Amino acid sequence: MRERRKIYFLSDSHLGVPNAEKSRKREELLVSWLDEAAGDAKTIFLLGDIFDFWFEYRTVVPKGFVRLLGKIASLTDKGIEVHYFTGNHDMWAFGYFEKELGVTMHRKPFQTELLGKSFYIGHGDGLGPGDHGYKLLKAFFSCRFCQKLFSFLHPGFGMGLARFFSARSRIANENNPEVFHGKEKEILYQFCKNVLQTHHVDYFVFGHRHLPLDLDVAPGVRYINTGDWVRYFSYAVYDGSGMELKTFGKPSA
Repeated sequence: MRERRKIYFLSDSHLGVPNAEKSRKREELLVSWLDEAAGDAKTIFLLGDIFDFWFEYRTVVPKGFVRLLGKIASLTDKGIEVHYFTGNHDMWAFGYFEKELGVTMHRKPFQTELLGKSFYIGHGDGLGPGDHGYKLLKAFFSCRFCQKLFSFLHPGFGMGLARFFSARSRIANENNPEVFHGKEKEILYQFCKNVLQTHHVDYFVFGHRHLPLDLDVAPGVRYINTGDWVRYFSYAVYDGSGMELKTFGKPSA
């Protein structure tokens, strides 16, 4: 048995789109990745949007994804810490993951120490300057009253409505891949620079961007974006001496 020391980070698999077949292949690959990571993982951070849509009713959760859910439960049963950050597609998780899977849930970014280094970790949506339209929309979707109103919809209708909008999303259509336009145009990079004015951080780790990035923010400070499992199948791993972006492989066509 390898020593359980490494810290893994992954985000944005958006399971459920663009169709059941492609989603299933990504889910199976994600389970294989978790199997491999379990050999030496101390902690696994799932940084949000693992599902393209997740809404928990009082007694109903979305159909499917049993392979992934079962695998996460088996990891926490073995004593591997799994942290789950809600993203902008799966923010409507209200206790099922904690109770059934044994994960630690986070709804906001937070700073912590891992293997002697300071990490600032989150999904990444709504951070940094600008993007006021999205921030307003996020506040609406995060409103408990609005969530309560949605819960009054029959699950069949509510889930169907979510699938309707998911099928028309940029992610589902696999168009318009994200492009890097330079550090100064990266909103999350600007956010990292602002945080450094008041906090010491060694590594910023976010998802949401759908583009693997490893950028120097200041001497000895890096911003890592884990990319996605729709196009890149990328993740980050920290072993106590350094952080590395890797890819796991793509599902067969």
